[in-house]
Amino acid sequence: MNSKDIKDLILTLDKTNINKLEIQNDNFKIYIEKGVYSSQNNPYENITTEVIKNEETAQVIEETVRSTDENIYIIKAPLMGTFYKAPSPDSQPYVSVGSKVSKGDTLCILEAMKLMNEIESDVDGEIISILVENEDLVEYNQPLFEIRLNK
Repeated sequence: MNSKDIKDLILTLDKTNINKLEIQNDNFKIYIEKGVYSSQNNPYENITTEVIKNEETAQVIEETVRSTDENIYIIKAPLMGTFYKAPSPDSQPYVSVGSKVSKGDTLCILEAMKLMNEIESDVDGEIISILVENEDLVEYNQPLFEIRLNK
């Protein structure tokens, strides 16, 4: 189950009378509970999700993004949300592998609670890896980009 499947599951669950859902297999467990809300509240504020992966899977992911090269800077998600590589579906991506970036350049958008948050580069350098796909749900502090620093 990927992040798009989880997002679709949450949106589908919200349209039903089901209040709790738990799915589990050997390496993955997801628990979703829907709260009661009034029309004044945002319905998504009351949905609680918990994703638990086994330690082996988390360790493999962590080792994949950990770089032994000290000249690599990793941009991490400052918040949880949906990753967008371009300002609109028909626009060019902000950056791609090989793009030169300067401190303050927009790298992507993270959408959280219908707010579009532009994520900017903290450093000058070259994008060597984009670690997530367009429209992926990303977690807080999840690595998004690897940038080779200018010397």
